[in-house]
Amino acid sequence: MTGALDRLDRARATAARAGLDALLITPGAALRYLIGYDAIPLERLTCLVLPVTGQATLVVPELEAPAALASAVGDLGVDLRPWAETDDPVEVVAGLIPGARRVGLDDQMWAEKVLRLRAAMPAVDQRLAGPIISELRVRKSPEELEALREAGAATDRVHARMGEWLRPERTEAEVARDIAAAIVAEGHARVDFVIVASGLHSASPHHETSDRVIERGEPVVVDIGGTTAAGYCSDSTRTYATGEPPAQFVAAYEALVRAQAAAVGHVAPGVSAESVDAAARDVLAAAGLGEYFIHRTGHGIGMETHEEPYIVAGNVTPLETGMAFSIEPGFYLPGRYGARIEDIVVVTATGAERLNHRPRELVIL
Repeated sequence: MTGALDRLDRARATAARAGLDALLITPGAALRYLIGYDAIPLERLTCLVLPVTGQATLVVPELEAPAALASAVGDLGVDLRPWAETDDPVEVVAGLIPGARRVGLDDQMWAEKVLRLRAAMPAVDQRLAGPIISELRVRKSPEELEALREAGAATDRVHARMGEWLRPERTEAEVARDIAAAIVAEGHARVDFVIVASGLHSASPHHETSDRVIERGEPVVVDIGGTTAAGYCSDSTRTYATGEPPAQFVAAYEALVRAQAAAVGHVAPGVSAESVDAAARDVLAAAGLGEYFIHRTGHGIGMETHEEPYIVAGNVTPLETGMAFSIEPGFYLPGRYGARIEDIVVVTATGAERLNHRPRELVIL
């Protein structure tokens, strides 16, 4: 429990430096990170009330109290305050921080709850708690990095089996169903997404898997991710071909391999997030593909698939050891084809550690 207690103490200290009197955290990754409780988001309010000084309290619906008690809440010294169906939980929360002037609200708190808290505490200034929690979560502990390595290895095992499912005359949806089953079988607690984008669909970065029949000799982008029982996410993309693809695609893909390698090679403590994006973008631009690279180079990952730091132009944040994020350049030619290569990397003292190890060269099945 030492690590979790440290998270609560660091959250208090960070909130105090930001001029906040308390944090109000509802179900989601932030709550699970702070107290280990993977609460279900409901219309009934569950809220961790964390004053910068004083007792932390978890306000929960009475019928959810057993689930809360089964988590780490009790071991952390967090008080449990169950509320009955006829109680007003917003008033309960307000009563726990009577002198508060400024509070940080969970970024993912439902608007209905935000507005009710505002009505209950009209004199209290509401701020986003996201910057506070992100400051804690952006640098992963050794235990978190090991959880991310396990998640990455699980997705690698799924990609290693792609030849079992991906072939001409099957639909994208059929392949996706097989992949989803393998994501769980290979070590995830749940499937978060499966993209199988074949032929001209590969030119859409977030293509919704369809009933399109995969044809011979076309590229197929497969982007997969899930969440492990420990609560940490995976995200890995590889591009395959069902037979020999067009020569122009092969040439473009070779540039993509170089771009991804350049971005990974640029990662080091102290360099800016945007400079990693530029390292990939410059290679694709030199190959005449710059206008077809239409998204950022990467995003942080941890208890959420997308979190800080974002690897994008304009983000001058210096990278620090322990930061984990994707490096996933791509190109997308509308109506023709596209490709993406994605690995999760961790900033180390000397550069980057890749958490995905499947071949990045075009795999022809």
